[in-house]
Order: sequence, then C-alpha cells, then structure tokens
Amino acid sequence: MASGTKQVQQLARQFFKLSAVDGKLSTDRVAGVLEYIEKHRPAHAMAVLKAYHRLVAAEVARGQAVVEHAGAINNATLAAIAAAMTKKYSRPVTALARKNDTLLAGLRIRVGDDTYESSIASQLAALAAAV
Repeated sequence: MASGTKQVQQLARQFFKLSAVDGKLSTDRVAGVLEYIEKHRPAHAMAVLKAYHRLVAAEVARGQAVVEHAGAINNATLAAIAAAMTKKYSRPVTALARKNDTLLAGLRIRVGDDTYESSIASQLAALAAAV
C-alpha cells in the first residue's frame, strides 16, 4: 500500500499543478480537474480526491487572512490587515472576518499555517503559564 500512497500523492500533486495559471489557483482549472477525475476515475479515486482537496485548501488558506474578533471590526481595519499581510507575504492576501466569542478582546489572525494573536485571552494564558 505504500507505493499506492506514493502514487496517490504524486497524482494529486500533478492535478494541483494543472489547477494553476501563472502560479495562481484557477477555479476553472480546478473544475476541469474535478470533471476529468469524474470521467476518468483513477485508481484510489477517493484517496486522490482527498489529497487534492488538502492541496487546494492549503493554497486557498495561504491567500486568506482569517481575522477572528470578539467585538466589532470595521472594513478599514480588515483592509489594513489585508495590506499588511500582502506586504509581509509578498502575495495577494484578502482578509475575512470571523466572530469568535471566546476571545475577550483583541484579534487572532491566521494566514495558512501562521497565527498572529494579540488578545487578552492569549495574554492571560501566557500569564497563567508563567505563574
């Protein structure tokens, strides 16, 4: 099964490469890849689709700054965060607001695998760990 897993990952990466135009994910290309997979079912089709989904989801997450907030957040703040993250990562990043009632105050921003947090909850947790 190890060679099957390797083949699944290879095929998923090939499909992922076909999904990009000029280094950016294309919704039309993704739709085309999914249509191709549906018509020409590869061996281990579900495993290939799951691996392909993980690659696409990770790429989408790299271009989004998910801004978790407790209170109100305005569009100017989101635009400033998007601009700062675009500059930091040297690629277009859009900001998406998501209410999180577990935050007491402040923000938690996730871009791909990176998390930036400036909230009272994180400061209290750090304080509790230090005691």
